Amino acid sequence: MNITSSRVLTYTANMQTIPEVGQALAQRRKLLNLKQGQVAALSGLSQPLLSRLEKGQLSEFGARKLMAVLAVLGLELTFAEVGAAGTLDELRRERGGTA
Repeated sequence: MNITSSRVLTYTANMQTIPEVGQALAQRRKLLNLKQGQVAALSGLSQPLLSRLEKGQLSEFGARKLMAVLAVLGLELTFAEVGAAGTLDELRRERGGTA
């Protein structure tokens, strides 16, 4: 997972599984110094469910739940065409940053 910073913290990763998403969410939560219970309560989830997500112990996780957790962590979901990610400089230019 690459983390770049400018005005907005951007995580770029080729996440293909729920465990990879859970790991990224756990890293962001820890970066923000938040406890699982805090994020769970703010997103309307139980702490055990969030824990299982972060540990990669879930085979599925609903979109509404994911969007709620992302919102609490100050993240958004972006889709990119496979193989169209480009270089870091191209991504910076696309987002209005400098290369």
